[in-house]
Amino acid sequence: MQINITGHHVEVTTALRSYVTEKMQRIARHSDQVNSINVILNVEKLQHQAEATINANGRTIFAAESEMDMYASIDKLVDKLDKQVRRYKDRITNRHHDKHAPIETDGGY
Repeated sequence: MQINITGHHVEVTTALRSYVTEKMQRIARHSDQVNSINVILNVEKLQHQAEATINANGRTIFAAESEMDMYASIDKLVDKLDKQVRRYKDRITNRHHDKHAPIETDGGY
């Protein structure tokens, strides 16, 4: 899994980079289909914005969050992404299992 971190109007320090990487590992634990994650950190006036795009086997998952603190916006961003990735994984596994489910009949009576 490849993680790209970009900063707009903010310097991406090693502490910030390691924090984002550590949090994004949580998403990778839920799905092994995640190929790459692009994270953009932005500061506008007093709002710290974090947005991310996840590429997972041809599917694109996007989320954005804005808070007064950069670390809080990253935490909320990861929560949103984690929820979306788990929902995507559940959809895939449910469709896969439904395809092979046995067909129940009442005996034709």
